[in-house]
Amino acid sequence: MDRADSDSQSHVPETSESLKPQPAPASSWKSSATYLRVIVLMILAGVFCLVYFQYRDVLTLEYLATQEHHWKDFAARHPVAIYLVAFLIYAGITGLSLPGAVPLTLSYGWFFGFWKALLLVSFASTAGATLAFLTSRYLFRSAIQSRYRDRFTSFNRRFEQEGAFYLFTLRLVVAVPFFLINLLMGLTTIRVWTFWWVSQLGMLAGTSVYVYAGTSVPTLHELSKQGARGILSPQLIIAFILLGTFPLLVKKTVNRLQKQT
Repeated sequence: MDRADSDSQSHVPETSESLKPQPAPASSWKSSATYLRVIVLMILAGVFCLVYFQYRDVLTLEYLATQEHHWKDFAARHPVAIYLVAFLIYAGITGLSLPGAVPLTLSYGWFFGFWKALLLVSFASTAGATLAFLTSRYLFRSAIQSRYRDRFTSFNRRFEQEGAFYLFTLRLVVAVPFFLINLLMGLTTIRVWTFWWVSQLGMLAGTSVYVYAGTSVPTLHELSKQGARGILSPQLIIAFILLGTFPLLVKKTVNRLQKQT
């Protein structure tokens, strides 16, 4: 082969395949997703701190009692919008995992009455919980699952079988903070739809107890004086205990029936 042939072969024109843009490496996509998660986390942390330090004194029974006449006046002028505003406030607080759900539940029970408040708080709390659940899943699940892959393999397998029951049990135990349940469930493989309907059903009983407690006082001023603990009658305390033991009783009953069959 002479030198001319060698030069002609070394300068082969680029084909259309070689000119096509090559896909970015998987590592670059992962790094971009990581940076985006960090940015979203920083934004949410900033919003949380801003809302908390700006309105931490607003979400108390004492402050809500001072706004009693404003609530009534707004409801008289906007009888439909009051429900939308109340829904967005409650869903926003639970979605950001801010404290204040209990005072709001008691206040809604007093203001709207039992059935209206129960319907409002039930769907608003589940909407906020699902928002916190999705935030935790997007920001933390992939990193934690990959870091502790061996530990989560068996856990995910077990959770796929009885995850709905675990979630339902935790929802009935009032002593477990609901915001913590939302964040932890976001790290699991439970489906969004399953999380929503189990939370909707599991929180209904506890919500009804708090709403009923709110309806048992004549004014918000009286409610703020008594506080959330002061209005817990022996009947309500027994109700909370039954809520915590009910899923365990159901579990034992189902196991016995399965053994008999």
